[in-house]
Amino acid sequence: MDTDDEFRIDPPHRELLDQILDKWSLSVLNELCERPCRFNELRRAIPQVTQKSLTSTLRRLERNGVVEREVVSTRPVAVRYRITPLGKTLRPPIDVLLAWASQNLPAITHARDVFDTREEESGL
Repeated sequence: MDTDDEFRIDPPHRELLDQILDKWSLSVLNELCERPCRFNELRRAIPQVTQKSLTSTLRRLERNGVVEREVVSTRPVAVRYRITPLGKTLRPPIDVLLAWASQNLPAITHARDVFDTREEESGL
Protein backbone atom coordinates (compact mmCIF):
# COMPACT_ATOMS: atom_id res chain seq x y z
CA MET A 1 0.00 0.00 0.00
CA ASP A 2 1.39 3.40 -1.01
CA THR A 3 0.78 5.89 1.81
CA ASP A 4 2.87 8.78 0.42
CA ASP A 5 0.81 9.89 -2.57
CA GLU A 6 -2.47 8.04 -2.59
CA PHE A 7 -4.55 5.53 -0.71
CA ARG A 8 -4.48 2.26 -2.59
CA ILE A 9 -5.26 -1.28 -1.58
CA ASP A 10 -3.21 -3.64 -3.69
CA PRO A 11 -4.44 -7.20 -4.41
CA PRO A 12 -2.21 -8.88 -1.78
CA HIS A 13 -3.48 -6.45 0.87
CA ARG A 14 -7.10 -6.94 -0.22
CA GLU A 15 -6.75 -10.73 -0.05
CA LEU A 16 -5.23 -10.59 3.43
CA LEU A 17 -7.82 -8.11 4.74
CA ASP A 18 -10.63 -10.20 3.27
CA GLN A 19 -9.31 -13.25 5.09
CA ILE A 20 -8.67 -11.57 8.44
CA LEU A 21 -11.64 -9.21 8.64
CA ASP A 22 -14.39 -11.53 7.46
CA LYS A 23 -17.38 -12.33 9.62
CA TRP A 24 -16.15 -15.54 11.23
CA SER A 25 -12.48 -14.61 11.53
CA LEU A 26 -13.28 -11.64 13.75
CA SER A 27 -15.42 -13.84 16.01
CA VAL A 28 -12.75 -16.55 16.19
CA LEU A 29 -9.99 -14.04 16.91
CA ASN A 30 -12.13 -12.45 19.61
CA GLU A 31 -12.53 -15.82 21.34
CA LEU A 32 -8.89 -16.82 20.97
CA CYS A 33 -7.67 -13.47 22.33
CA GLU A 34 -9.30 -14.50 25.61
CA ARG A 35 -7.88 -18.04 25.83
CA PRO A 36 -6.86 -21.06 23.74
CA CYS A 37 -9.87 -23.11 22.66
CA ARG A 38 -10.63 -26.51 21.30
CA PHE A 39 -12.69 -26.71 18.12
CA ASN A 40 -15.95 -27.56 19.86
CA GLU A 41 -15.43 -24.76 22.41
CA LEU A 42 -15.25 -22.36 19.49
CA ARG A 43 -18.40 -23.88 17.98
CA ARG A 44 -20.26 -23.35 21.26
CA ALA A 45 -18.91 -19.80 21.63
CA ILE A 46 -19.97 -18.92 18.06
CA PRO A 47 -23.18 -20.92 17.63
CA GLN A 48 -24.09 -19.40 14.24
CA VAL A 49 -20.97 -20.72 12.49
CA THR A 50 -21.18 -24.05 10.69
CA GLN A 51 -18.55 -26.72 11.21
CA LYS A 52 -17.38 -26.29 7.61
CA SER A 53 -17.07 -22.48 7.92
CA LEU A 54 -15.24 -22.72 11.23
CA THR A 55 -12.81 -25.29 9.84
CA SER A 56 -12.04 -23.17 6.80
CA THR A 57 -11.73 -20.00 8.90
CA LEU A 58 -9.27 -21.66 11.27
CA ARG A 59 -7.22 -23.01 8.37
CA ARG A 60 -7.06 -19.56 6.74
CA LEU A 61 -6.03 -17.91 10.00
CA GLU A 62 -3.42 -20.60 10.59
CA ARG A 63 -2.07 -20.19 7.05
CA ASN A 64 -1.74 -16.44 7.65
CA GLY A 65 0.19 -17.05 10.87
CA VAL A 66 -2.32 -15.49 13.26
CA VAL A 67 -3.59 -18.74 14.80
CA GLU A 68 -1.69 -21.89 15.65
CA ARG A 69 -3.06 -25.39 15.87
CA GLU A 70 -1.79 -27.72 18.57
CA VAL A 71 -2.55 -31.44 18.69
CA VAL A 72 -3.06 -32.46 22.31
CA SER A 73 -2.12 -36.02 23.25
CA THR A 74 -5.29 -37.06 24.98
CA ARG A 75 -7.75 -39.84 24.39
CA PRO A 76 -9.38 -39.09 22.09
CA VAL A 77 -6.80 -36.84 20.47
CA ALA A 78 -7.83 -33.20 20.67
CA VAL A 79 -6.85 -30.07 18.80
CA ARG A 80 -6.47 -26.73 20.52
CA TYR A 81 -6.18 -23.37 18.78
CA ARG A 82 -4.42 -20.32 20.15
CA ILE A 83 -3.64 -16.87 18.86
CA THR A 84 -0.02 -16.27 17.88
CA PRO A 85 2.06 -13.22 18.82
CA LEU A 86 1.44 -11.96 15.27
CA GLY A 87 -2.28 -12.50 15.76
CA LYS A 88 -2.22 -10.48 18.98
CA THR A 89 -0.98 -7.48 17.02
CA LEU A 90 -4.36 -7.41 15.23
CA ARG A 91 -6.21 -6.45 18.42
CA PRO A 92 -5.39 -2.70 18.44
CA PRO A 93 -6.37 -1.97 14.80
CA ILE A 94 -9.53 -4.07 15.10
CA ASP A 95 -10.43 -2.22 18.32
CA VAL A 96 -10.03 1.08 16.43
CA LEU A 97 -12.35 -0.14 13.65
CA LEU A 98 -14.94 -1.34 16.18
CA ALA A 99 -14.79 1.99 18.03
CA TRP A 100 -15.27 3.83 14.74
CA ALA A 101 -18.26 1.63 13.90
CA SER A 102 -19.82 2.20 17.33
CA GLN A 103 -19.27 5.94 17.17
CA ASN A 104 -20.64 6.30 13.65
CA LEU A 105 -23.41 3.69 13.62
CA PRO A 106 -26.21 6.22 14.30
CA ALA A 107 -25.10 8.39 11.35
CA ILE A 108 -24.72 5.35 9.12
CA THR A 109 -28.16 4.03 10.12
CA HIS A 110 -29.63 7.45 9.30
CA ALA A 111 -27.85 7.53 5.92
CA ARG A 112 -29.17 4.04 5.11
CA ASP A 113 -32.72 5.06 6.04
CA VAL A 114 -32.52 8.17 3.83
CA PHE A 115 -31.11 6.12 0.96
CA ASP A 116 -33.73 3.35 1.31
CA THR A 117 -36.58 5.88 1.48
CA ARG A 118 -35.27 7.66 -1.62
CA GLU A 119 -34.99 4.32 -3.47
CA GLU A 120 -38.52 3.30 -2.48
CA GLU A 121 -39.94 6.65 -3.58
CA SER A 122 -38.21 6.46 -6.95
CA GLY A 123 -39.47 2.91 -7.46
CA LEU A 124 -36.05 1.35 -7.91
